[in-house]
Amino acid sequence: MNEMLLLRHGETEWSKAGRHTGRTDLPLTEHGEEQARALAPLIKEPFDLVLVSPAQRARRTAELAGLTEYEVDPDLWEWDYGGYEGITTATIRETRPGWYLWRDGVIPGDAEHPGESASEVAVRADRVIARARAVQGRVALVAHGHFLRVLAARWLGLAPEDGRLLRLDTGTYSRLGYEHDEPVLLAWNAPVT
Repeated sequence: MNEMLLLRHGETEWSKAGRHTGRTDLPLTEHGEEQARALAPLIKEPFDLVLVSPAQRARRTAELAGLTEYEVDPDLWEWDYGGYEGITTATIRETRPGWYLWRDGVIPGDAEHPGESASEVAVRADRVIARARAVQGRVALVAHGHFLRVLAARWLGLAPEDGRLLRLDTGTYSRLGYEHDEPVLLAWNAPVT
């Protein structure tokens, strides 16, 4: 693999409000669609592998950015927030003062939202990285903030919890690659508008 382009999906109503959005399948807002269209200039040359999360917000972002031929990969789903699905950090901290996802994790939820640890997210991220590294050429991923932060940490050989160091906003792009055969960040959380 020469380079991996990461696109975080555009804004949703929940991302705008700061609500943890794991497996809840929400559409993009109008602004989120604008963010996705703004990513199109990054798609000038073809990619040898394009993987997209099953979530409609990721699929729509891919399509509006010009990545119309892609494979849906369930390993790209967002972190499963369990019992914190749809809840803001401020609300969680009302009952768990000082709570921080990367340190404290999530509580179990219902059958659709059982929850995941950072290490469980990393297992999925490692599978995606292995697929990408097997490709001769360019790779693009369209997914979610916390998942892509874990993936980048794993790319760099770091613990999944080190993704906490890599803020990632909606509608941004990042690039992973190599320097002297060692994995590096080429660009991170870069806006296009």
